[in-house]
Formats: sequence, C-alpha cells, structure tokens
Amino acid sequence: MLIAGPTASGKSALALALARKAGGMVINTDSMQVYRDLRVLTARPSADEEAEVPHRLYGHVDAAVNFSAGSWVSDAAKVLGEARAHNRLPIFVGGSGLYFKALTRGLSAVPPIPSEVREAVRARLERDGVEALHAELARCDQSYAERLKPRDRTRIARALEVIEATGRSLMDWHREGLPPLLPPGSFRALFLAPDRDALYARIDARFETMLEAGALEEVAQFAARRLDPLLPAMKAHGVPALIRHLEGEITREEASEIGRADTRRYAKRQFTWFRHQLPEFEWVAPEAAGAWVGAKLGS
Repeated sequence: MLIAGPTASGKSALALALARKAGGMVINTDSMQVYRDLRVLTARPSADEEAEVPHRLYGHVDAAVNFSAGSWVSDAAKVLGEARAHNRLPIFVGGSGLYFKALTRGLSAVPPIPSEVREAVRARLERDGVEALHAELARCDQSYAERLKPRDRTRIARALEVIEATGRSLMDWHREGLPPLLPPGSFRALFLAPDRDALYARIDARFETMLEAGALEEVAQFAARRLDPLLPAMKAHGVPALIRHLEGEITREEASEIGRADTRRYAKRQFTWFRHQLPEFEWVAPEAAGAWVGAKLGS
C-alpha cells in the first residue's frame, strides 16, 4: 500500500491506523524524515507510535550524509524484503514524489560519488560562485546545463560531480535506469487530497506547535554542527529561517512566517508534481480515505 499526499495532510495517522488493523509495517517515504537530527521539525512519528507497530527508515541517516533517492531505494529494498519475510503489509507513506517514482518506475543507475570528488566540486562552488560552475558545466555538458537555472547550486554541483566521477552526463545515466521495486499492478496507491485552504491553515498551526514542542532548540543543536549548507537536511522547511533567527538576523515571528510560507509553497508543488508525474495515484479526500483503504484491501 502506498500513501502519499502533501505535508500535514494526515498521511502518518492513516498509515498507523492501517498498520494496526492489517498487521502492517510503516515505511518512510519522505526525504526529510530519514534524518535523525530533525525529529520535531520534520514531524516524524513519535517514539510511542514507532514502538506500537514496526516503523522503518525513520531517522536512520545522519544529517551530514548527502542521502539520495538511490540510497533510499537500496534501503527500501531491504525493508520490503523484511516485511514480506514476516508476512506484514508494507505501507509506504510520505510526501516525496521522487521516492515514490523511484519505487514504482525505477531510477537512473548513477553510481555512488566519491567523497573527494563531491568535496572538490563544492569547494570550487564556494570559491568561484555558482555562475562559474554553471559555465563550467556548459562547457562539458551543454545540453544538461541548458536544462538548469544558472543559480541552481544543488543541481549544478550534482551534475559536475557525476561528470567528474564517471566521465558521463547525468542524462546518459538517466537513460540506463534500474527496475522498480514495485512493478505496475503490484500495489494500491492513494494520494490524500485535502481542501487547500484547510490544509494551509493546518500547516500554519502545525509549525507553531512544532516550535512549542522544541523545534527551535532542535535546530540550534543542528546548526552547531556547522554542516555544508548544500546538504539536503540543511534545506528542510524551517531550518534556514530558524538558523537566521538564532544568528540574530530576524525575529522568531519572522522566522516562523518564512517557515510556514515555505511549507505552504512546498505543499502546492506536491499537488502539482503528483498530478503530472504519478497519475496512477488515486486522489481521495482525507475523510474518505479509511473507506477507500478498506475497499482496496477487501475489508
């Protein structure tokens, strides 16, 4: 069973209820909830919820790791085997469209990038600036460079890392994909689709609740690690703004508003991405989700 949806739509609660009823294993399919440093700010399930039914791939990665969709697929394959070996229903739940697409469509076969190559590219990025690296990418891979925005630091750095490590363009690797873990016809897929205004109000309220539950203190500990700002965990919603507040640049209220606005924009992109990229997901209102799941599982 696949349960997707925008942030704060109630996915985790639905997955937990299903796991209780069907003897399931809840498998994280969210790119930020993999990081152990950010339990509160990424709204990971509580320790009590994780103890109630088996949960996998939550908080199992250090934030210093540049964790990728390929790494997640490798971990997910092991967990899927575990669920099947113990006769448990695997319930993939989260909001990361790329993870779901990799799960059901396969993924490009880019090999791991050596850390020394990654560090060298990022050192040049800091020294020379993103425009210089975009120009460098255009000289060795013009077609791919033209697909990227000239100030897209993360994707430009990634493209150069792949070229320098493998001698081939990302476009070449994308054409040589790995097969999906879940081929067509082997899964049921649900996209929780709440009313937009209600969802945005819930996002705003949840962000404030997370602050009251210790998110600011969590980010303070995280910021003290002085990690590479290009790492995925450093861009989790709320992290950049809360770090700015901790450094005295903006007020707590301004940081909260930025975090809430970033999260609302992300939710909007999630609606768009799933509609266009994964049309096999059935869109269901949250209040009808329990009945939908019951009907699909024959119970």
